Amino acid sequence: MRLADELDGKRLLLTGVTGFVGEALLQRLLVDLPGTRVVALVRPKPGQSGTDRVRGLLRKPIFRAAGDVDTLLAERVDVLEGDLSAVPALPDDVDVVVHCAGDVSFDPLIQEAFGTNVLGTRSLVERTLEASARTGTAIHYVHISTAYVGGRRRGAVPERAVEHAVDWRAETEAGLRTAVRIEEDSRLEVNLRRFLREAERDHGRAGPLSVAAGAESRRLEWITAQQKSAGKERARTLGWTDVYTFTKAMGERLVEEVAAPVVPTSIVRPSIIESALVHPYPGWIEGFKMAEPIIMAYGRGELTEFPAAPDSVVDIVPIDHVVNAILKVAATPPPLSQPAYFHVSSGSRNPVTFRGLYERVRLFFSEFPFDSTPEVLPTWDFPGVRQVERQVAMGERLTRIADRALAFAPRSERVRQASRSLDKARDRVDFARRYMDLYKAYTEAELRFVDDRTLALHETLDPADRELFAFDTAVIDWDEYFRKIHCPSVTQQMRKYEEIRRRRKATEVAGPRALVPVAEGAAPVLAVFDLAGTLVQGTVVDTYLALRLSELDAPARVREFARIVRHLPSWIAAERRDRGSFLRALFRGYAGADLDALERFVDDVLAPTFLTQVSSDALRRIQAHRDAGHRTVLMTGDVRAVTRPLSGLFDEVVCTDLEEERDSAGVRRATGFLTSPPLVGEARAAWLRRYAEVEGADLGASYAYADSHSDLPLLKSVGNPTAVSPDVPLFRAARTSRWPVADWAATSATFRLRLPQQVLAGTD
Repeated sequence: MRLADELDGKRLLLTGVTGFVGEALLQRLLVDLPGTRVVALVRPKPGQSGTDRVRGLLRKPIFRAAGDVDTLLAERVDVLEGDLSAVPALPDDVDVVVHCAGDVSFDPLIQEAFGTNVLGTRSLVERTLEASARTGTAIHYVHISTAYVGGRRRGAVPERAVEHAVDWRAETEAGLRTAVRIEEDSRLEVNLRRFLREAERDHGRAGPLSVAAGAESRRLEWITAQQKSAGKERARTLGWTDVYTFTKAMGERLVEEVAAPVVPTSIVRPSIIESALVHPYPGWIEGFKMAEPIIMAYGRGELTEFPAAPDSVVDIVPIDHVVNAILKVAATPPPLSQPAYFHVSSGSRNPVTFRGLYERVRLFFSEFPFDSTPEVLPTWDFPGVRQVERQVAMGERLTRIADRALAFAPRSERVRQASRSLDKARDRVDFARRYMDLYKAYTEAELRFVDDRTLALHETLDPADRELFAFDTAVIDWDEYFRKIHCPSVTQQMRKYEEIRRRRKATEVAGPRALVPVAEGAAPVLAVFDLAGTLVQGTVVDTYLALRLSELDAPARVREFARIVRHLPSWIAAERRDRGSFLRALFRGYAGADLDALERFVDDVLAPTFLTQVSSDALRRIQAHRDAGHRTVLMTGDVRAVTRPLSGLFDEVVCTDLEEERDSAGVRRATGFLTSPPLVGEARAAWLRRYAEVEGADLGASYAYADSHSDLPLLKSVGNPTAVSPDVPLFRAARTSRWPVADWAATSATFRLRLPQQVLAGTD
């Protein structure tokens, strides 16, 4: 019989129709098997019903040949809203259940792997058995597994049940308990202290809330890493490559024990599923699968080696071969208690070795390179897993050392370029590490999936169906497939991404965004500028030395400067933890200073040279904001006297005020204390939010300019942030957030401390 006749009038329930295999299966049913009807089990999402999700799916181009979407939903596709965690009762007239859904990630969280691949399967099997008992019909249950359920074996793998004595019930319960224990362990004092210590190191200058957020982020990252690691290690101790294949094997055993004795049961085991050979069109693929990240990384010159033996087989099968096999299996139910197993694979009769794959991919990129493809593509020598492991470990050590060195480098475009290069190198190393950890077990597992039963099933196809529903992988021409179908298809999207990256890079170096004038009657728009490191080079230490030394005689200048130098290391350390404490310690040196004399010095001596140090680009930007009707705000942790030369440019000046008292002669002198805590880190963002609330300003339309990672909360509080001559941590944050980066400092490296002329004069 023709396959269309075998399935004519059948109603198939599908899970996973929004996934790769399920979507392709639904497309073939609707387009090429018009006598079938489908029930799609689909999980609703917040704000989107299951029906709406299927409606969106059916609007994709591959479904056009199936007909009008509304007609399909009315006549051929019914949506059963539910989730594998709680499958609802199945319709009474279902003939075949095809379970395509599952967690296909190689490194999922242990609870997610068991929850989907085991507990979700159990829920569906139970509903299938209930429906079969209720209606008195033998529903054919088709379970989509993976050829790699055999685990870390070598040699031929037959099409039958995997031999093992592992209890799927006990392992599932233990896996779920492990996930809970790890979450509880993350709250142990010793771990919380470590998370907090690491967060203080990176975010201490920004403020306690940033530290708290960083600590919690580290806790969640630790939980994720531990839950993934727990699944992987448990799988490896039992002989499986990872928790994915382990839980798929547990799901198979559940099906064998619970479903097979009651209803006809088939288990289909595809190997590595890749893009279509023919249907719905050559090269069709949804998302990146197993081989694509490796192909892309090689084409960009980022993967210089791979941990595989050159003669090991990478068992690849096109998606349409998998779908065709599933359809024929669905039409061929086995006897009760005799589950049928089918390997849909290529390695037994038409193998592709890793070296063969590499050579075909290399030839493709030699002919059709990316813009980022190097002139000389990497040459893989296949030195073995241990050698590649050593190379990756060395790369990790070198990037860590370089990252620490960058933390002490002066600010400059050259340093930022070094940061870009380092980040790119780290990404390459992280990529190599991730994919070596994921794929190493697969490259070491020298498996040959026997597909005799699958070939015999293929031979039962009506001759008229041999082309439309073929699934004999022996006929695939791998040269044709990789060079003319698969590689062109998967790289097409990446070429679009390259264009997007070029645009983003142009945005990154273009400087601040264009200003939008305030419309009449609109809410005020703010433009907030940091001072030290943003408008002028140098630090508050520079201005402190300039002011404080101005009223001291030569010997006192030397003594004061020596005091600064003596305390500077401890102050720098304090600044990394808490900038407010650093400023308090520094400004204690103003004790006894004549404040009127300081202001005269600023107005008469410092102001002319100070204004020349302000970047001309910054001055133009401030004026542009004023011309646009924006309210300009100068925000600095420095003392008020320093801001006097710039006060005319700003509507608001927010700075540090020194506490003062009058001596017996009536002279205003600083006490060495402050009138309020210095405005740094999160305090700046809090001040700005309060100011905007009182003034009715629109922060979403407002602007902010700053140079330090400690100002990240301030920059995040406005809709138009700009990182100005940023330090490396802020530069990385700006790149991640796609913020503009401006360089208002001198073109040479900007050192953070300069020797004032007063000190030089004091040494004459």
